Amino acid sequence: MMELVCLTAFGVGGATVLGTILGIPCKKISHRFSDIVLAFAAGVMLSAAILGLILPAIEREENGGLLITLCGIFAGAGCISLVDRIVPHIHKLIGWEDDIHAHNLHADKLLLFVAAMAIHNFPEGLAAGVSLGSGDLKAALLISGGIALQNIPEGLVTVTPMLTAGFKPKKAFLCGLTTGIIEVVGTFVGYYAVTLATAVLPFCLAFAGGTMLFVISDEMIPETHDHGNERAATYSLLVGFCLMLITDVLLA
Repeated sequence: MMELVCLTAFGVGGATVLGTILGIPCKKISHRFSDIVLAFAAGVMLSAAILGLILPAIEREENGGLLITLCGIFAGAGCISLVDRIVPHIHKLIGWEDDIHAHNLHADKLLLFVAAMAIHNFPEGLAAGVSLGSGDLKAALLISGGIALQNIPEGLVTVTPMLTAGFKPKKAFLCGLTTGIIEVVGTFVGYYAVTLATAVLPFCLAFAGGTMLFVISDEMIPETHDHGNERAATYSLLVGFCLMLITDVLLA
């Protein structure tokens, strides 16, 4: 089992690094492309959170399963919200085109940028680890596969604004590598948290789902609707959601 955990951890983290590597030669991408890609990633995460974490949480607890799941969702969202208040939101640090110069993002803020990225990436690793710890290989495959799938284009559209803001490719790569490592750490934390306390598995599943739902609603969807591409982004989110839904049915 530990081999599978390691493979999953480095798979989801490696996907982010791969996206970063693919994004470095691009230098600059359009608002429309970025919004469509991020919306697709949001759809994948939304479906994975519901099908792979929240619904299994309800099914695993016969008595009071719904209440425990609801508490877990709000606990997860509240935890990420608290961290988000302490660490500036990623899109307050870096934006596109004119916003980049307005925020005057320099290398001395690299650590702050990485910390903001951790708010987004740690819950993904946590979700992958918790799903593995549950012992439900179907849900684990759905979660980890979905996260890895959306991490590649997400890494691409994250690194290009950094290059536009003046980061050297080496520093941009190191930032992508660091955020990938954060996902690896999150995977192990989620796995061991569940295996060491199996009695709280439903709550942990819902907690991980709540963290993902918060990131989707608070960060990803608003970003994709901020440049006049709302319709394209909405359909892209639906494509991502339905792709994971089809995958879930095929794995059944």
